[in-house]
Amino acid sequence: MKRVTLFLGHYGSGKTNIALNYAKYLKSKDLPVAIADLDIVNPYFRTKDSQQELKRLGIELVSLEFAGSNVDLPALPSAAYGLVQRNDRYVVMDIGGDDRGAYALGRYVPYILEENDYEMLFVTNFYRPLTRTVEDTIEVMREIEAAARMKFTGIVNNSNIGEITSPQDVIDTFPIAHQLSLETGLPVKMTCVEQRIADLIECENLFSLKLQKKPF
Repeated sequence: MKRVTLFLGHYGSGKTNIALNYAKYLKSKDLPVAIADLDIVNPYFRTKDSQQELKRLGIELVSLEFAGSNVDLPALPSAAYGLVQRNDRYVVMDIGGDDRGAYALGRYVPYILEENDYEMLFVTNFYRPLTRTVEDTIEVMREIEAAARMKFTGIVNNSNIGEITSPQDVIDTFPIAHQLSLETGLPVKMTCVEQRIADLIECENLFSLKLQKKPF
């Protein structure tokens, strides 16, 4: 486990759910944890919606000012600088979708690279329209890397079709995830599945998710 873990990916790939679950996983290991919501793209499905649960668990939350409101361009939180500059806690960062969201990471990059204790994970759902093939997925990855000015260190397979996802739906994406790993040279760090089907799937690095409830 690296001190800083960043989740980026295509819009709607499930980064927020994964970031929340990963922060809670780290906390279950009795580690000091903070989560930063830097998603400037999607104002509807926010880490901030789990604020009370995070507070109860003792997980620090840094979120965009006016997150969840109707402000078009929320200000990036200055408190996030402290998370990447200090090394007294593990930090999970939920970054906005696509290259547009990745630009928000830019101002924190020098501090992250200087410490060099991070994972930058590409979250993909192979059932989403723009990431159905390896070629299309790599194109999205490269666009995000260029915007973030950092390279991915691993892949998160979060392929699903919502509440009707079956174990076989997840298993069917293993070959494309493997091919993506081969062509990029990046390991598949996690295969994420909803709790209700986690026991029905066998694979390396399986990560069970408790889904965040939308506030509407």
